[in-house]
Amino acid sequence: MADAPPRPVFTPTLYYRDPIAAIRWLEQAFGFELEALVTDAQGKLGHSQMSYRGAVIAVHGEFSSPELLGPAEMKSPASLAHGASQFVRVAVEGDVDAHCARARAAGARITQEPINEFYGERIYRALDPEGHVWVFTQPIAEVSFAEMEKATGLKFSTSLEEAGA
Repeated sequence: MADAPPRPVFTPTLYYRDPIAAIRWLEQAFGFELEALVTDAQGKLGHSQMSYRGAVIAVHGEFSSPELLGPAEMKSPASLAHGASQFVRVAVEGDVDAHCARARAAGARITQEPINEFYGERIYRALDPEGHVWVFTQPIAEVSFAEMEKATGLKFSTSLEEAGA
């Protein structure tokens, strides 16, 4: 297994109607790199692993298997009337504005232009061609919980007990 990619602790897995097209697009638009690709004799994707700055995602085709998933089905947002149950947050290397321009040029739908946030990051939000939500971030300042509380009126803590939850 010397040539196999590393096994990360978590691997967010995104499901696409056309996973091969998604892999190509993620490379072009967001700068992801393909680490592993498994296909069957007909060229259908079985598994893929992509990385960005050492972090990993998997890209798969839509999947339904009652014996493995029960009634659940793994679907692209495009197959769910463009619903989504999560987003992928990615800390970019370098300038988030340049990353946004690259994504836009590749056809990403920018749903929030780059903006400085109270918690010390510059971010933008984008949708890929099948409707997955992506948030790209760049650190711009170190901000304490006290500073965030003052800016927002919200309580920030590191425990449920401290938060009174």
